[in-house]
Amino acid sequence: MGKLHLYTDSLFDTLRDRQDDLADCAVLSLIKHPDWIKLINSWQTIPDDSPSDFDTDLVRFFEFYKQKETSTEPGTLKNGQRFFAENGQLYTAMLGLYSLPYCYAFADGAEVLVRSKRIIDSIGERLGETGSFVMEIFKPGAFTSERSAFLVCAKVRLIHAFSRYFISHYAKDWDNAYGKPVNQEDMLGTNLAFSQIVLRGLLKLGISLTEAQHQAILAYWKWIGELIGIDVNIWPETSKEAFELDKLIRKRHIRASEAGQKLIGALLNYYRKTIPDPILIDQIEGIVAFFLGKDASKALNLTSNRLIQGDLLGLVLKLNGQKNRRTKNTYVNLKRNLDQQQIQQFGRLMIIKLPEIARS
Repeated sequence: MGKLHLYTDSLFDTLRDRQDDLADCAVLSLIKHPDWIKLINSWQTIPDDSPSDFDTDLVRFFEFYKQKETSTEPGTLKNGQRFFAENGQLYTAMLGLYSLPYCYAFADGAEVLVRSKRIIDSIGERLGETGSFVMEIFKPGAFTSERSAFLVCAKVRLIHAFSRYFISHYAKDWDNAYGKPVNQEDMLGTNLAFSQIVLRGLLKLGISLTEAQHQAILAYWKWIGELIGIDVNIWPETSKEAFELDKLIRKRHIRASEAGQKLIGALLNYYRKTIPDPILIDQIEGIVAFFLGKDASKALNLTSNRLIQGDLLGLVLKLNGQKNRRTKNTYVNLKRNLDQQQIQQFGRLMIIKLPEIARS
């Protein structure tokens, strides 16, 4: 039996109250022991044996990843990594032009994002960290010969738990009507934005995708989803299921919000300052609106008076990404280009780090 029967309002109402107990308990341990945060940030991979002073909750958290190392699916991983190696340039472009703005249009989830000052005040660094996460999880050999990807996923999962902790303890303006912060439904929606929505963006650019390719990316993000704390029993297996799941979440949550409009404003301003191509800068709001479609664009108060052709936009994005390159678009070339951009802009490579807390 497929997953379509699961995509109901009644079930998804319960998901708004579910979070991630394993990570939340681990973060309580880290709050009590800030030195452990610094230690984890110094790791290159998850060690075979947890430090002897780690408590039970933190040991249990990292044991989950040690168990996953023995249950990898090489075929699933290779298929996803191959797709990214062939399409990584446009894949990463869709994350910035479609996936992130799409998340901002979901009013309740945007309430979590807007409460992170770094997303508004240091949006370039946050985008750089997102790019680093995606490059790490799609690295050839990730999760098999490259074990560092497990640590990156563990850090992202803990960062989500830190967000839940700080909002629940310090955000006095949090409205319970938003649901619990970083809940299972919102995490499912974000995972869809990094997979299904990216593929939809490629289709809007006139790129043909087979059902096998679609399922390969869904399977890859099912694997990632489990590693970052998502209940993958609900995750779609086919393009039809992914379409219906996204349709349900859109119906439930796309609406105008001050939080979403503040987030998209910060993102567009950042693009206007940093995108080197004058054609893209001049039309950036219209390009984002083109991908988002009518409902999400309206929620974010985006307008476009220009008719944008997807195939021509795809050509511009490809040419823009190929500047200063003489070789074929591969993972190595894309990674080198993104690293150079980060060093030029920030003076360093952006990496995923847990928030370090001063000992009181």
